[in-house]
Amino acid sequence: MYDFVVVGVGPAGARLARRAADAGYDVLALEKGTVGTPLACSGHVSTDVWDYVPDDAKADLLQNRVYGANFRLGGPDSRAYPFYKSQEVSNVIDRVALDRTLADAARAAGADVREGHTVTEIEEHADGVTVTARTEGETVEFESRLVAGCDGPVSRVRRSVSLPDPGEQLHGVLAFDEAPDHGDFVDVHLTVPRFFAWRIPRGDAGVEYGLAAPPGTDVTERFERLTEAYGAETTHRCSGAIPIGPPESVTSDRVFLVGDAAGQTKPFTGGGILYGMTAADHAIDAIDPHDPSTLAAYERAWRSDLSREIRLGHLIRKAYSLPEPIQRLGLWALDGEIGVHMDRPSSFFSLDHLRALVGGGADADERRQ
Repeated sequence: MYDFVVVGVGPAGARLARRAADAGYDVLALEKGTVGTPLACSGHVSTDVWDYVPDDAKADLLQNRVYGANFRLGGPDSRAYPFYKSQEVSNVIDRVALDRTLADAARAAGADVREGHTVTEIEEHADGVTVTARTEGETVEFESRLVAGCDGPVSRVRRSVSLPDPGEQLHGVLAFDEAPDHGDFVDVHLTVPRFFAWRIPRGDAGVEYGLAAPPGTDVTERFERLTEAYGAETTHRCSGAIPIGPPESVTSDRVFLVGDAAGQTKPFTGGGILYGMTAADHAIDAIDPHDPSTLAAYERAWRSDLSREIRLGHLIRKAYSLPEPIQRLGLWALDGEIGVHMDRPSSFFSLDHLRALVGGGADADERRQ
């Protein structure tokens, strides 16, 4: 019997499998296809991501360094309200390679990572969990003390044990223009109902275009308008669900959810890489697979760390839907140098941000030269 069966080997699942194996647990991690594919997530992350990957991985994963963002209330030719730092705000990475790097790190730690295993059923018992999967046309079963559902926004694990869904599911779409762009500012367009569209320069890898919106919005039409306005020739279009808002509970008797499956994402961007891996660390620090009652400690730990950030993230997102005159006034008043961490909205109240607001800094046009 395994100590943990991890379903889904994205960043959250791979991190959990690695940490559990490092702690000496017997870990099986199952991925329904090939790790990292199909691509359905942005590669724009905070620099904290390097704390979670092997030291020698950065050179292969890093595509571009980002120092700020141009917020716009219209198309590419509309006025830009720049927010920036003198040091890197974030990085653009090879998103597929990140997943594979994290999975390889889990394997190196001793986790049994298996691709091509589609989990079809989870059955909890008094003394363990039975995991049923399909692989190469065959049905296989695994026994485990606990199961970690790290299988994304449309989680089969979550449904199998009747855990509640995240509060909301957005529809996101991505596409890529292969023309190199080494710019160090991203563009954020607050032109989408209740969310936004974006353009991210990826260095030699080209440009990422994206857009997300609530159900009922014509995402495809809006996305095509965005890329046409930029004159982009996009390829490799992909789409997927973006969960917003964790449910009241992400644990059952012997199952716990981590990452997108648990709605552990930033409400104001939809990004979940860092929140998911943070929650994975809390899971391994709190949970004893021989004592299922410790799942409650995991619930307390990750919520204590992330709930405030998620609440503040919801408030930031509400600003996307304010009347345009109020948005313009707010962007005009706040644009310039910032001291905010892109994963921690609470940093808006930090001394670093206060110093940036009071001290000003280099003109944004100078920063972009």
